Amino acid sequence: MLYALSTCEWCHKTKTLLEELGVAFDYDYVDLLEGNERNAALDTIEKWNRSGMFPTLIINNKRAIMGFREQEIREAFAV
Repeated sequence: MLYALSTCEWCHKTKTLLEELGVAFDYDYVDLLEGNERNAALDTIEKWNRSGMFPTLIINNKRAIMGFREQEIREAFAV
């Protein structure tokens, strides 16, 4: 699950990288969510990433990568 901001260049780079790697993923642009959906997303992000940094990539509910860390993302999805 990718939590991103619609205006964030690094968020878009992360999304593009995941697509290039052929990774199946869901994403939310948190800044475009409203009400309970937004609150739920922010609560989830805070559990994994106390700094609230974007993008926040949560992998299989086991690991999180904060920010655009290309090498770390590539390694996480290496076959």
